[in-house]
Amino acid sequence: MRNKFETENVVVHYGTKIAIDDISLNIESNNITSLIGPSGCGKSTFLRCLNRMNDTIDGCAVSGKLLLDNEDIYSDNLDPVDLRAKVGMVFQKPNPFPKSIFENIAYGPKIHGLAKSKAELNDIVLESLERAGLIDEVRDRLDDSATGLSGGQQQRICIARAIAVNPEVILMDEPCSALDPIATAVIEELLDQLSKDFKIVIVTHSMAQAARVSNKTAFFHLGKLVEFGETQKIFTNPEEERTQNYITGRIG
Repeated sequence: MRNKFETENVVVHYGTKIAIDDISLNIESNNITSLIGPSGCGKSTFLRCLNRMNDTIDGCAVSGKLLLDNEDIYSDNLDPVDLRAKVGMVFQKPNPFPKSIFENIAYGPKIHGLAKSKAELNDIVLESLERAGLIDEVRDRLDDSATGLSGGQQQRICIARAIAVNPEVILMDEPCSALDPIATAVIEELLDQLSKDFKIVIVTHSMAQAARVSNKTAFFHLGKLVEFGETQKIFTNPEEERTQNYITGRIG
């Protein structure tokens, strides 16, 4: 299967502290990849390398090779704004803009010039809400503030906002950690649908979630990539003792 991302010898420093050290990990097209590991192990730092969100952190330095479809995403010729249109992101806590539901979804298509008319913009918003499994819940409330929705609905608004610009990849940084079990189940079902059209990389603190939703799993520990492979194999027959110890709760 073709690789969507190829990363080699990636090192990230926050000032003098090494956050991730010598990570090499290829992420294939058309599946869901989970990044698991204890808090502070580097999984979110690695995720943010994939759309240059670390650029926004003072004192953060990234080295190594990071390619998206064989293009160097840290090239001086590549505009990070264009990269983030291709590689969308959904954060841990729902962060809808303090605007209407419609304006939340319309924001990206507007700034990227994806709609030639108001009718086209309207179609993009409605389709994005439908793909995010929200249209039936908000169809008659598009002018209401998105911040008035429940936590699970707000997170789906953020997913709809991410897919409205039709990215190739969606990065998700613990998207269910602030949600209740019912909202989490809705998001997980949605991930299965979205994976048919988008490459998804998800950081999760829940091993059960990784086992449920992903095809491939990478285990990070103390800033290093310990093991990467088919999710079922990682959870049932890992090659590394540290992976086994984490999965069985001996380390964490």
